[in-house]
Amino acid sequence: MIERIVLVIILFFIVLWLGITFYRAYETKPQYLQGQITAKEYSVSSKLAGRVENLKVKKGDFVNKGDLIYQINSPEVNAKLTQAQAGYEAAKALSEETKKGSREETIISAKDVWSSAKAMTELTQKTYDRIAELYKSGVVSLQKRDEAYAAYQSAKYNENVAYQQYKIALDGARDETKKAAFEKQKAAEGQVSEVEAYLKDINAYAPISGEVSNVLLHDGELSPSGFPVVLLIDTKDIWLRFSVNEQYLPKFQKDSVFEGYVPALDKTIQFKVRYISVMGDFATWKATANGKGYDMKSYEIEAVPLEEIEEWRMGMSVLIKVF
Repeated sequence: MIERIVLVIILFFIVLWLGITFYRAYETKPQYLQGQITAKEYSVSSKLAGRVENLKVKKGDFVNKGDLIYQINSPEVNAKLTQAQAGYEAAKALSEETKKGSREETIISAKDVWSSAKAMTELTQKTYDRIAELYKSGVVSLQKRDEAYAAYQSAKYNENVAYQQYKIALDGARDETKKAAFEKQKAAEGQVSEVEAYLKDINAYAPISGEVSNVLLHDGELSPSGFPVVLLIDTKDIWLRFSVNEQYLPKFQKDSVFEGYVPALDKTIQFKVRYISVMGDFATWKATANGKGYDMKSYEIEAVPLEEIEEWRMGMSVLIKVF
């Protein structure tokens, strides 16, 4: 009798074990999506080409916005600045000269020449008047009168030329010449400003507060213009990125909140959807029954965490349960 009871109990547990095994084998298992943590990355570079020097950071360092990261040594730019400054000073001197007009000595000399020519005109006029009266009296010939008149006219022309030269010396350069000289000065000043702007970029500063993720060049190495010498990660600007098949898309509408498990931190965190890609990419979907398989699109989703966590690292996996 006891043996039969024991046998029944054993059979009961066997049946129970088989039932649990079959249930677990055929029950619907949870479906998870996997995403990863992404952060905004900045590059610290200089528009000035040269050799890196005085590098102050290494991988893993935390820097504050405005901290000096490195400097660029460029003797060529210093030489260009000297050249540009010399060109500016020359253009400035020329412009000032055209504004001031001729030198005082030149003006005085031109005035003396004009005065001399004026005196000669007065003398030749008086001489002509006397000879003309004598010609009327028949004392001198017509030839003498004509010669006196020609001398008088020549003196008048010389006086006019001398006066025009004096006026030019007094007025200085023409307005067009002054304007051209001034524009050359402005162009030279612009060249100096351009080189000085490049020189300001000798020092490369951190654009944000963050962690140094990589250092691509070191002291003494040549950096091309705009090359990212140091990379910074903004640890405050992070988000979750993952792809979801369109059949699960209704669970992740914009501004909706969901939970994600972060294995590296052993924490479950809430995320809020901030972006859903407008156009989906194709991802092959395989159905369990033949003839029911079809292609479904997957969409990229970005979601931001609703709490601040200091231990965040780029690339951390996040598991999102969809059912």
